[in-house]
Amino acid sequence: MKADVVLINGEVITVDQKNLVVEAVAIKNNRIAVVGSNQEVKSFIGENTNVIDLQGKTLLPGFIDSHIHLISYGENQLAVSCKAEHIDSIEALLDDLKKKALETPKGEWIRAWGFNETSMKEKRYPTIAELDEISVEHPIIVSRTCHHISVVNSKALEIAQINENTPDPNGGIIEKNQAGRLTGKLIEAANMGMNEVASYTESELMKAVKIASDHFVAAGITSIHDAGGNGAESYRLLQQAVKSKDIRVRIYAMICQVNNSHEFVNKMVEAGVVTGTGDERFKVGPAKLFTDGSSTGPTIATREPYSSDSNNSGILYYSEEEIYKVLGEAHKKGYQITVHAQGDKAIEMYLNCVERALKEAPRKNHRHRIEHAGISTPDLQERMKQLEVIPIPNPPFPYEYGEIYVHNYGERVNYMYAARDYIDKNIVAAGSSDAPVTDYNPLLGIHTAVNRKSRFGAEIGTNQSISVLEAIKLYTWNGAYASFEEDIKGSLEVGKLADLVILNDSILKAEQDRIKDLKVETTIIDGEIVYQKENDLIMKN
Repeated sequence: MKADVVLINGEVITVDQKNLVVEAVAIKNNRIAVVGSNQEVKSFIGENTNVIDLQGKTLLPGFIDSHIHLISYGENQLAVSCKAEHIDSIEALLDDLKKKALETPKGEWIRAWGFNETSMKEKRYPTIAELDEISVEHPIIVSRTCHHISVVNSKALEIAQINENTPDPNGGIIEKNQAGRLTGKLIEAANMGMNEVASYTESELMKAVKIASDHFVAAGITSIHDAGGNGAESYRLLQQAVKSKDIRVRIYAMICQVNNSHEFVNKMVEAGVVTGTGDERFKVGPAKLFTDGSSTGPTIATREPYSSDSNNSGILYYSEEEIYKVLGEAHKKGYQITVHAQGDKAIEMYLNCVERALKEAPRKNHRHRIEHAGISTPDLQERMKQLEVIPIPNPPFPYEYGEIYVHNYGERVNYMYAARDYIDKNIVAAGSSDAPVTDYNPLLGIHTAVNRKSRFGAEIGTNQSISVLEAIKLYTWNGAYASFEEDIKGSLEVGKLADLVILNDSILKAEQDRIKDLKVETTIIDGEIVYQKENDLIMKN
């Protein structure tokens, strides 16, 4: 047998059980055929074999982001980005919104994303009056970076039929000032409802998902666990885009919608579309509920009040009994289950539900998950281990939001988005970005998992720091395990899917505080090069 592609002279990080680092890999069709030394692999080179000389650069399994919002990320690329370098003030944001209004037909939405009031010179949100001054003929929405809070203008409120007499939704707040007037600020479930009203057209969404997929592939991401969007419509769109190859990444799609998440879960459970249904390109994932809010809002549900506000312990979407009613039933019917749970109170409530579900309907190898698992204190970690629950932390969060965490949670940052503790306790945890909440680049996630420093250099829970090889495993094998797919991907082993990533240098020889500066040169999915940056790789037939 001769290989289709052979990669030699590399730092080949296999992420196998022995964590071997070898020299070369051979690919036949869409599978890995050989892993080993240059000498072992060269015998598989034939006349038509494409040979890639890695020149000492790192070759890895394709990165797996275990919690990311593909559609939301793509949508944001069509809107004003508050993360643009020049937007450092409300004034600068309003200027960009004015420009957007001039090029947007009246009546159509003007959207901005990635807003962070702590990054603005004024340290505040834009007001409804400021947004109305831009336009009262366009609905305007400015979404906070966490996607749990937004500020809108009067036109948006009118379209959503929200007025001063509208009651707060369960798990949300329609903010009013002391005079009882609407401020335009919508928190948690109120924001989720507005997002439904401000939805994009199907043609816009198809453009958005292709942009997102292209960006992810260029970062070396070959598989994602999509964390949900607009329920059935998102499911349909993702499947169509995968079929048309507008989406190249493999998708493990959570059963979730951001507003009233229980409704979509119940529909899918009733329909019998169970976890694992699908193929290697698109597969049904866990049933998911939102239980609390945003770690940066801050709106997460904590057992003790915030360090920044002794009167605030966050927001809960559901009671423990309500969570169990939905996810307990899903568990009994064979689904993997999970929740968005950031605060220790929310995590504890969910673990109580898992424990109850397993007592009433025991099941081995369930691999139930917790998305984010923000403040995971030692007692909660022990329960995760006993219940064999998989936490899905967000390693890059401390890089962008570290100072906010210290301000709001104090010493609790030592257990936020844990990694060292999970590894030491033999808890399988899978790495993720939660993009567009923060940067989707897996190399930034690996960098932060190793260094645990913010972008300003502050140490954020350095007791959770891990090694480079351990961090790589979070974004490869562990991600595959969290979706029951470790037998087909997540490591470079014979017979597994040929999903691989080539970096522009050696990650094991790089200075630890420079890992984020490494770049992806080539991404391979199914044995096919789907992204290639201009580089000096020697390729020959």
